[in-house]
Amino acid sequence: MSCEVTEVKVNSMSSSAKRAADSEIETPAAEMSSPAGPPKTPKSPFASRFMSTPLASPMKKAIVNMQGYLEEVGHFTKLDPQDSWLPITESRNGNVYYSAFHTLSSGIGVQALLLPLSFTVLGWAWGIICLSVAFMWQLYTLWLLIQLHESQSGMRYSRYLRLSMAAFGEKLGKLLSLFPIMYLSGGTCVTLIMIGGGTMKILYQIVSGNNTSPLTIVEWYLVFTGTAIVLAQLPNLNSIAGISLIGAITAVTYCTLIWVVSITRDRPVGVSYDYPVLPPQAKSETAASVFSILNAIGITVFAFRGHNLVLEIQGTMPSSIKSPSRLPMWKGVKFAYLVIAMCLYPLAIGGYWAYGNLIPSNGGMLNALNNFHGHHTSKFMLAFTSLLVVTNCLTSFQIYAMPVFDNLEFRYTSCMNKPCPRWLRAGSRILFGCFACFIAVALPFLPSLAGLIGGVAVPITLAYPCFMWILIRKPPKHIAIFNWVLGSSGIVLSLLIVTGAIWNIVTIGIEVHFFKPE
Repeated sequence: MSCEVTEVKVNSMSSSAKRAADSEIETPAAEMSSPAGPPKTPKSPFASRFMSTPLASPMKKAIVNMQGYLEEVGHFTKLDPQDSWLPITESRNGNVYYSAFHTLSSGIGVQALLLPLSFTVLGWAWGIICLSVAFMWQLYTLWLLIQLHESQSGMRYSRYLRLSMAAFGEKLGKLLSLFPIMYLSGGTCVTLIMIGGGTMKILYQIVSGNNTSPLTIVEWYLVFTGTAIVLAQLPNLNSIAGISLIGAITAVTYCTLIWVVSITRDRPVGVSYDYPVLPPQAKSETAASVFSILNAIGITVFAFRGHNLVLEIQGTMPSSIKSPSRLPMWKGVKFAYLVIAMCLYPLAIGGYWAYGNLIPSNGGMLNALNNFHGHHTSKFMLAFTSLLVVTNCLTSFQIYAMPVFDNLEFRYTSCMNKPCPRWLRAGSRILFGCFACFIAVALPFLPSLAGLIGGVAVPITLAYPCFMWILIRKPPKHIAIFNWVLGSSGIVLSLLIVTGAIWNIVTIGIEVHFFKPE
């Protein structure tokens, strides 16, 4: 009897041990299997026992991390293979510092030197109010664009035109955005050639002490363009982060130098803050006053730029569910616009205090500094300021030309279905530089049309982001109404600025001369 009891106990113990061993073998396989069902390949007992030891914990942790990363990337972003061939999205290792450098370099430039000119019409109070409203307005639309870069379906819009087509439809999106974007890129490059080449000539005259230059203005344009083309051979947007840093430093430095020198020197004789005298060509005093105000508002709006580049800058950053690209991008933008505000407000207020209605309409603060304080300021300071302006123009050319380079290579890769070869990339960039220089020489009166053409591009900054937010995100009713009002106001403001520019051209006129830059 005792033998039978012992045998039963042994059999029960052996059966329980067998079940425990079986469960020990099957448990890791169940853990590694997907929720849909058992694994396709059986797991060996040795591998299962090894994975349960402390030695395998680093390996298991690495596998889990890699699995989570792949799930995040696969579920959050849908990357187009063609993007890896194009200069804007070729490299996606950007960070918060790169975004700050690029935003500063593209967001502040020589157009800020005209801000005191708007104060001559608007006055102290309305000048500061308009500057503050424009600053907050464009900062809000910039935030909208950063949020819209990554759609809820996982698509990344790394170009403004792609986002516009997604919101308004392919045909309407191209119609609304293609020309303004190309103007803000190519037209800005043409203007930079004019300003940079002309400032090179001034720099030579200051350093040499001669009022004459051995090179004509066209030859100075060629010198500037050749230097810009050499820098443009850097392959992608992330590779010019160092150049954008130099551009940001030079822009902040020369803006600060100009307003500091202007307010520390004695003010010119005859400075007045009265409303400027209307041009004799103006037939109606009321109409002249209204359109002068519109032009002043246009100058204020044009001081803020770079919205056509924010999606491109954000497209250079990695993105995942835990770390979406909008977070570092917004951090970089906030820092950049804090610096921009610290430059623009003193420049506008200090420049108007120093020169009043004597501020030149052509060149703004830079020409005012040379005209009124050129004889009392050291040659080194004047030459250093001119050198900063030239350097900033060269660096700004790179980031504003990048969308054009990207579009040219997009055409090639779409047709050939392969990356653009190096020789063709270099040739297309040289060709674009030569074409921009040709436009600068052939149409030297183009800056006189900046108000007219720039007014057409105002919706890119102030209106379209509001409409795209409504169409893509479908926000609550009160937010939708707010954006509708803001976007509609941007469209109306654009029409008013264009109307004011046309009135100026008709009443005052512009000097049209082809192939005769001065």
